[in-house]
Amino acid sequence: MSREVDLDITGMTCASCSARIEKKLTRLDGVSAEVNLPLNSAHVIVESELSDADLTAAVEKAGYGATVKTTSASGPEIVDYDPRHLRPRFIGSLILAVPIVAISMVMSWHFPGWEWIVAILALPVVTWGAWPFHSAAFKAARGRSTTMDTLVSVGIIVASAYSYITLGRAVADGYGWQIPATYHVWFEAAAAITVFLLIGKLTEDRAKSRATAALKALLGLGARSANVLREGTGDTRAEVQVPIDELVVGDVFIVRPGEKIATDGEVIAGHSAIDEAMLTGESVPVEVDLGDAVTGATINTSGVLEVRATRVGSDTTLAAMADLVSRAQTGKPAVQRLADRISAVFVPIVFAISALTLLAWGLITGDWAMGLHAALTVLIIACPCALGLATPTALAVSSGRGSQLGILVSGPEALESTRSIDTVVLDKTGTLTTGVMTLLDTQLSDTDFAVLARLESQSEHPVARAIVEAADTRAESQPAKQANAGLGRTAASAVEDFENIPGGGLQATIDGAEVLAGRPDLLRERGIDVTYTSDSVPTGATIVALAIDSQFRGLTFVSDEIKTGAAEAIAELHSLGIDTVLLTGDNAQAAEVVAGTLAITEIRADVRPEGKIAVINELQARGQAVAMVGDGINDAAALAGADLGIAMGSGTDAAMAASDITMVRSDPRQIPLAIRLSRKTLGLIKGNLFWAFAYNTAAVPIAAFGLLSPMIAGAAMAFSSVFVVLNSLRLLRFR
Repeated sequence: MSREVDLDITGMTCASCSARIEKKLTRLDGVSAEVNLPLNSAHVIVESELSDADLTAAVEKAGYGATVKTTSASGPEIVDYDPRHLRPRFIGSLILAVPIVAISMVMSWHFPGWEWIVAILALPVVTWGAWPFHSAAFKAARGRSTTMDTLVSVGIIVASAYSYITLGRAVADGYGWQIPATYHVWFEAAAAITVFLLIGKLTEDRAKSRATAALKALLGLGARSANVLREGTGDTRAEVQVPIDELVVGDVFIVRPGEKIATDGEVIAGHSAIDEAMLTGESVPVEVDLGDAVTGATINTSGVLEVRATRVGSDTTLAAMADLVSRAQTGKPAVQRLADRISAVFVPIVFAISALTLLAWGLITGDWAMGLHAALTVLIIACPCALGLATPTALAVSSGRGSQLGILVSGPEALESTRSIDTVVLDKTGTLTTGVMTLLDTQLSDTDFAVLARLESQSEHPVARAIVEAADTRAESQPAKQANAGLGRTAASAVEDFENIPGGGLQATIDGAEVLAGRPDLLRERGIDVTYTSDSVPTGATIVALAIDSQFRGLTFVSDEIKTGAAEAIAELHSLGIDTVLLTGDNAQAAEVVAGTLAITEIRADVRPEGKIAVINELQARGQAVAMVGDGINDAAALAGADLGIAMGSGTDAAMAASDITMVRSDPRQIPLAIRLSRKTLGLIKGNLFWAFAYNTAAVPIAAFGLLSPMIAGAAMAFSSVFVVLNSLRLLRFR
């Protein structure tokens, strides 16, 4: 039996660090792991008897710290980036580096003994200022590995050590304080490299903080306490404020105007309007009444509500959203996994190139000083920090921005799927239509309609609700008939042996009679003769046929409205070059009305649940890359089988569990928006990786030929990392 563990990692500074930890973890028996650099976390799947202590020990053996991530009632904890520990080092190093560089670079300021002044000023910069790089390199060495920080640390140490040795050699040669110009020192390069890299680190940490800000804001939406009703003396109930972590399913709590709803629940008293903008992005408050479901973290805007808790802790919608966003940031698309493999072997290769550069200069030209200069530059310029930041930063920003827009992507694999999608298959009811059915007409007698309503009262399907509500309305206007016939839900106790036929209909025993209701084809499959003319069916209606004791009794017709924005969504999908297919269990006439209104060209109607996955497979067999959009239990198999599954937020848990992307809002316009965001993110990742690879590929030969100084190399390397991070932050402006 497998289990999932999330770890908080400390000490990571670059892509080699994350690759090293992944390697250590995946070497354990039955363990697979993905390490996220910006989030300082690892998501581990364990399929063996290994304990959490075994996992943390493996990370510590690699030279890093690890603790098991705790999950609060509102979801996973997110590590804050605090750049303040770097700020004093940066400011101190900058103050000292300015005179070091100025004195070293301006020839007219070369007063007697200037080298010694520069050496004294450089000592705290290359030790205390550069300590984060030295410390990280030491940890990696202790774990018998190398990282990008190894390149930086070795470069600074070699440049500084060479310069101090040069001063010592000059003294030994009898020159005293006045060092001849032939004795080269590189204190300015070591100091400048340290300052530039500290700037890069500060900028990266701030950018990482912004990248995870949306997720932290999402986690912060939840209420901290709830006003719970407890049994008091007699028939009275006392109101007690309890922390959110102490809420249990079944607790009844009060929500006053302006307060956050503490957790997911059901309204048992009161009427109000709920502001769901923080979770769904929808600015218009939603009216709620007795029996309506409400979501934790949303805000009650008007009346007082009594709510019974139905989900608490990590089972709530908010916690599930936060967990999904966090997981999406931790995963890696295939393009990044390739970058990780390259990055893991890159550092040893760079050391080899640096050594060859030194030997080539020394042996071919005899200029060992210039060889050392070029070799140092190779070490600095080659540091591929940008590779480690290219994907995770873009994913963090994208998933955070997606959560703000009400789009939850399960992982980076879904991003890659959107690139190839050329066909979107859409369920009708609940996806393109409101799913709020109303009765149009019925051919049944009052008695038969009452029997149909009693059968449908056992189901929560939109068609069933429409029939039951119509029956209840009739009962209120005809109380005598209600008493005789038992309309609506009042006589539901008489229904026995109830069975829900997936995608087809319902059957049960009512007052000793076998009752079957559903699609006309379902009744025909059971050997019941169902006859009617198309002229008798209202335009766009869904047909419900009724049989009692295998005798056809007549038809009932219901219909729902097309959702606002559905036509706009289909038009945008077409503009993205994507074909659309309407897939529904409803009759062809109802499907044609919806498809005609929305300009959907291909229709698959009267399709049962097992037939939906068959349609998906058929389209895939044609060579089409298919996305499926749905919201019902009967859509779950098709959602899982499609190349990309998109679940509408109003749908069932089964549909959302089977999907790759979940829409918090049930707005069809979210469908093309999700595809555009995913494609934009994938394009940005590829752009980041291209520039990071191109930078290193082009810069290393230039450095090896001695055409760059170590100081300029340090600045360029820091800029490449900052560029990748800032490029990823452009996703925050996605609309």
